This record gives sequence, C-alpha cells and structure tokens, in this order.
Amino acid sequence: MNPHAARPGSAARATSPDGATLRGFFGVFRYSRRALELVWDTNRPLLGALTVLTLCAGLMPAAIAWVGAQIVDAVVAAHNAAGHDAARVLRLVLLEGVLVAALAGAQRGLSFCQALLRAQLGQRVNVMILEKALTLELQQFEDSEFYDKLTRARREASSRPLSLVMRTFGLSQNAISLLSYAALLVRFSPWTVLLLLLAGLPAFIAETKFSGDAFRLFRWRSPETRMQIYLETVLAREDHAKEVKLFGLGRRLLQRYRDIFTRLYREDRALSIRRDSWGFGLSLVATATLYSAYAWIALTTIRGAITLGQMTMYLLLFRQGQAAVSAMLSSVGGMYEDNLYLSTLYEYLETPVAPRSGSALRGPAPADGVRFEHVCFTYPGASEPALVDIDLQLPPGGSLALVGENGSGKTTLIKLLTRLYSPDRGRILLDGLPLAEWSEDVLRARIGVIFQDFTRYQMLVGENVGAGDERHFEDERRWRDAAHKGRAADFIEQLPQGYQTQLGKWFQYGQELSGGQWQKIALARAFMRRDADILVLDEPTAAMDARAEAEVFEHFRALGRDRITILISHRFSTVRMADQIVVLERGRIVEKGSHEQLMELAGHYAQLFALQARGYR
Repeated sequence: MNPHAARPGSAARATSPDGATLRGFFGVFRYSRRALELVWDTNRPLLGALTVLTLCAGLMPAAIAWVGAQIVDAVVAAHNAAGHDAARVLRLVLLEGVLVAALAGAQRGLSFCQALLRAQLGQRVNVMILEKALTLELQQFEDSEFYDKLTRARREASSRPLSLVMRTFGLSQNAISLLSYAALLVRFSPWTVLLLLLAGLPAFIAETKFSGDAFRLFRWRSPETRMQIYLETVLAREDHAKEVKLFGLGRRLLQRYRDIFTRLYREDRALSIRRDSWGFGLSLVATATLYSAYAWIALTTIRGAITLGQMTMYLLLFRQGQAAVSAMLSSVGGMYEDNLYLSTLYEYLETPVAPRSGSALRGPAPADGVRFEHVCFTYPGASEPALVDIDLQLPPGGSLALVGENGSGKTTLIKLLTRLYSPDRGRILLDGLPLAEWSEDVLRARIGVIFQDFTRYQMLVGENVGAGDERHFEDERRWRDAAHKGRAADFIEQLPQGYQTQLGKWFQYGQELSGGQWQKIALARAFMRRDADILVLDEPTAAMDARAEAEVFEHFRALGRDRITILISHRFSTVRMADQIVVLERGRIVEKGSHEQLMELAGHYAQLFALQARGYR
C-alpha cells in the first residue's frame, strides 16, 4: 500500500478551514493548563522553584540595565568632579555585580529544575501511555490507525509537556522583563514600546504557519514512521536475523528503509527552505526597526535631551526588549506547535474504553460447563465472518478438539471464550451465566490458555513460567510445580542457573532454548493457574514430534480430569483422544462427534484423517 495514498484526505482535514487552525491556536493555553497540572502532580516543589526563579530571572535584566545607566552617569559626574564621587561608582559596580551573579544563579537554577523535570515528566508521560495501553481492547491493538495514534504519542508527545511548561515559564519570564523594560522606555517615548511589539509580529506569524505545516507532515508520516521502526526491528533483531541472512533480504530491506528516509527528507528540506527563507527575510524587518531606534536615541542624546547614561540604558533596553518580544512570540509560536503535538498525546489518552460490565463471581449452573449459543463474529474491517452460528456445549471434565484449516475460526473461538472479543450475535455462557456478566478477573483466572504464538519473555526461566499467574509471578515453589506438570522441569534443572537462568539473547548471559523447550515453558504457564477449570492448548506443541505431542496431551488430560480441556491441533493422532471433536470450515461447524462417530460418517474429518494417516505409511 502506498503510504502517501491517505494524504489528500488527511491534508483536507488538517488544513481545511482556518477556523480549525484558529481553534488549535487558541487551544494553546488549554494545553498549557493541562501540562502545568501534569507538572504539578509530578513534582510540586520543583514547580514552585521554577515559579520563583522565573520571576527573579524576569526582573533582573531591567534592574541591571538601570544600574548600568547609573554607573555611566556616576562616572561622568565623578570625572567632572575630579574623582570626588568615585566611592558611589564602586558601590554601583558592586551592586551590578551582585545582580549579574543573581541572574546567573537564577538561570542555572532554571536549568537544574528543567533537567530534573525532564527526567521525571518524561517517565510520567511514558507510564501514562503504557497504563492506557493496559485498558484497551485487543481489537484496538489490531487496528493500524490506532498504531499510528500510538506511534505519534510515543515519538513526540512524551517530550512535549515539559517543552510546553518551559515555554509557558519562558513566556512569563520575558513578559515580566518586557513590562520592566517598558516602564523605563516609556519615559523616553511611548512609541518605542509600540515599535518593540510590532517589529516581531511578521516573523511570529510566519513561524506559527510553518509550525502548523511541520505538524501536518508529522501526522501524515505515522504509517511511514511505523514502517521504518518495523524495518529496524527486522534488520536488527535476533529472531529475524536467520531468515534475513538466509533469504538475502538484508540489502533489499535496507534500501526500502533508505527510500523512506529519502522521501521524508525531501519534505523536511522543502519545509526548511521555506521556513528559513521567510524567517530571514522577516528578521530583517526587526533589524531595521532596531537600528532606527538606535538612530533616534542617539540623535536625542546629541540634542542633549537625555544623558549619556540614559542613552546607554535605552539602547540596552531596546535591544533586550526586542529580544524579549522575539522570545515571547517565539514561545507562543512554540506553544502552538507543542499544543499540536500534545493533542496527539491526549487524543491517545482519551481513546474510549468500553466499561467493565460484569461483576459476577460464580454462575447458577456449574454442571452446565461452557455453552455457545448461535454465536457469530466478524473481525472489525473484515468482509467475511470469522464464526457463523456456532452451537456448542462443553461439560465439566470433558475434552474437546477443534479441527479445521488455517483461518477456519479455531483460534477466534478461543478469543471469544476468553473475552478478548465479544460476539456480534448470540452468547457464550459459563456455568449458566453469560460471559458478559462475569468479572473479567475471575473469568480469566478460571482459564489457562496457551496460544500458538505464545510470548517468549526475555526474562528468567522461572518468570517465564510464573507469567501464567501474575498473582504468583515470583513464587518459586509454584514455578517448580507448574514446570513439572508441563514436562519442563528436567531441562530447566540442567540450565546453568536453573530457574534463575536468563532466557533470550537481549541481555548478558542469556540462554536460548530450542523450539520444543520454549513450548514446554509455555505449557508450564497453563499449569500455574491451579484454580483454572478450563485448559486450552492452541497448537503450542507444533515444534514437537507427533509422539511427544501425544504424550503431552495425554498428560494434560490426566492432570485435568475434572476440568474442561480444549485442544487445537493438526495432528489427528492427538485429536482422536478428545471426547468430542468439532470440525470447522469457514467459520461454521460442519461436523461434530467422537473420533469413531466422525470416521463412521465418512465426511470431511474422515478424509483428512485418512490423508494424514497415508503420510505415516
């Protein structure tokens, strides 16, 4: 898919009416308030220190300029009095030195507070992003638009709250400085204050416009950015390295990575050329204004209307005032840009989450087991249903095998049972109570499930086993018991540090396991949940040979005689052990019964069984 295909619509939405841009601009202070609240909640003493230091740093420059003017006039007076007033000059010089030192201290203090807040606030925002991720539904993680939203939030928005806060404080500091400059400049002429304000406006307007353009590029690029991140992962991760090398994909994928960068770089370059060209041209307006004011003040001094010290002060005030106006407008422009980026963070954080509806801890009919009644389900965005009119009953103590081609709906049925998804129509009951009415925590505690794409955690062996029951994540006794039931104990005890051995190659001294060993670790996870009365194996033994898989399933059944056991497998030597076999085809149940019943039926199951059996002859 061409990543640029979606841009025209996106551009229309981003640039459509100017009203939207104005709303975004005037939303600056809304996000400033939220960013300040975030900093306040993160570290209140630091925010208080920032406030005091900002006030000091804002007042000091005008005070230094005023004392500087007094020094010049005192020097002139002392010269005319043949040095009789030198002590006053020295006192003023000492005072200016103290003020300069205080300003330097305030600036260093601001830098210190920023460094501490940057670390704390960055961590706080990242935690907020991850906490939100824990509340989202599985279908949101399988939605590409959601991933674009998450990518935008993680890439830029985590650093923007501090930036917005610091720009807010910078704006306040420069506003305080400007007011103090204006109080002194207005004595020369009120027009100088107006000139200060107007000279920086053209550059401010241009900067704000280009900030909006940069943000629109950022939003458009989310799919391309995700592709770059994915290509980095494929090229630099050990679990992809063998195929990349074996198939010779490295250069092709690296070239694709470069092509994406080149395309993005061209856009950045074009924007930078426009931004800097306009910025340079409009900065000349400010420069012309500055030197016009210089000429005005110098001529006024020549006419004797102001003293030499006052001239020095006014020139310094005008230069510093222009810098303050420029900094203020730059802060507002930057706040506008930060506001745009922060909108992506809050857009993600405010993603709607379905409320937890169920709270039941038990059902009215424990002997009923699990029941599917006319269940239908279609994945979001899919044109074909994944499950159609599923009717099925699993009594306690019974075993069920699901058979069918890839994509027939076997894993989807398990996802519905574990409430990772909810049916579009029909209902699923446990102990006579619909799943929607159960407490999610209670329901999932009763189900031990291992999917075919189980996670290989780059953690300790014991923690990999303990992941099956978070309540006992660090309980070594439970690790050992679960590993024994999952047939993993023998090889774990042969590892260098036993259950304390680091797995994977991401960290120092990590040990890699074979596919079959990883699958036994995954099986052990299912046995961590001692309270689970529904055990599900979704093809987690594919890396084992047929005999090993049969032994595992037989052992699995023996340990779960009073539980409902569900097996998904393509090996019919294992499937035939189940009490009930369900054959799925394109999301529908086409056959159901025991192995013997289905063989007598001589239907789809019997054909598949005979076909597989022929391969063993």
